[in-house]
Amino acid sequence: MSFSLFRKAPKFWERRGPTSLLLWPLSWLYGLVIRVRKLIQDTGLIKQKPASVPVIIVGNIRVGGTGKTPIVIALAERLQQLGWRPGIISRGYGSSAQTTPLQVSSHSDPSLVGDEPVLIAKRTHDQFPIWVFPKRQKSIRSLLKHSPDVNVIISDDGLQHSGLARWPAREGGRDIEFVVRDGRGEGNRFLLPAGPLREPATRGRDATLLTGKTKGTQSKSGPHEEYFLGRRAFSLQGNLGNAYQLINPTNTQTLAQIADSYLPNKITAIAALGNPQRFFDDLLKQGIAGKSIPLSDHATFTPEFFAKINAQCILITEKDAVKCASITDERIWVVPMNLTLPDSLADWLQSILQRPDPYRYTL
Repeated sequence: MSFSLFRKAPKFWERRGPTSLLLWPLSWLYGLVIRVRKLIQDTGLIKQKPASVPVIIVGNIRVGGTGKTPIVIALAERLQQLGWRPGIISRGYGSSAQTTPLQVSSHSDPSLVGDEPVLIAKRTHDQFPIWVFPKRQKSIRSLLKHSPDVNVIISDDGLQHSGLARWPAREGGRDIEFVVRDGRGEGNRFLLPAGPLREPATRGRDATLLTGKTKGTQSKSGPHEEYFLGRRAFSLQGNLGNAYQLINPTNTQTLAQIADSYLPNKITAIAALGNPQRFFDDLLKQGIAGKSIPLSDHATFTPEFFAKINAQCILITEKDAVKCASITDERIWVVPMNLTLPDSLADWLQSILQRPDPYRYTL
């Protein structure tokens, strides 16, 4: 069941009201489909062949981005530092119709393979093999065939992909399921289309990765407190790096310099993300208060779009920058997001990934 028409989260998703209650019967039907699929999976009627290496899934239960891509990048780089050889798979959201898995490089066309995979390739300087295809098992097979030295795979999204076989860490396996949760929490906690959830908030997970200021943390009482009970959670701290000019990436300046160089009414920030407000809030924390233009996730850009913007400085995200390769507007500056993983998370990852292959004794 697809709800791709919700490219921009409607306001009624955040709290229960007449509209969400009116749509609740459709949410119930959607939940029924989820329960039937899970029942079929649990009965073992459909045989799934597991991957020969551990799989780490970085996903969310809420529609729209919650900041997964910077986490995938940080995980791959940290695992490499720990001696692992990571590979990355993705659905390639926004990519053209594919019949076979495609390998991604920093020079790939985002319209063909998706903007997020190209961003990952650019940020990691093509250090890791990246493959995209809606059927992730096929991506894994292609990745391991071309890069047999890979010994751990990171999946950018895929929690709801039943075709991706895994033995979760919480059940004694060495595959890891992360749920990424941002400051919006679970909204009204209804399933699609009455709410923003692709799965119930009660779904199992090995750990929750908290990005930004998050509602309902363990230190505060509230309606979402039960979300954390008995569940492992890690808080991830992200920060905006120095901006670089789109047409000349070697030309950089700090956000403080930008704030000092332009009047607020001459700065425009643009973000085509699942939660664009977070980008604008982060800029404001750095002293940049200007006009903001939120766009739907994965929106495309044209020279004409930027030409109509009355500003001396235009700030965009790195995810949006990969779709602006043909744009030569000198006013555009790209603001990267850097994210650091806590040592406690890295240590826990090591302890799980070093477990013996559980399938060796069951197949």
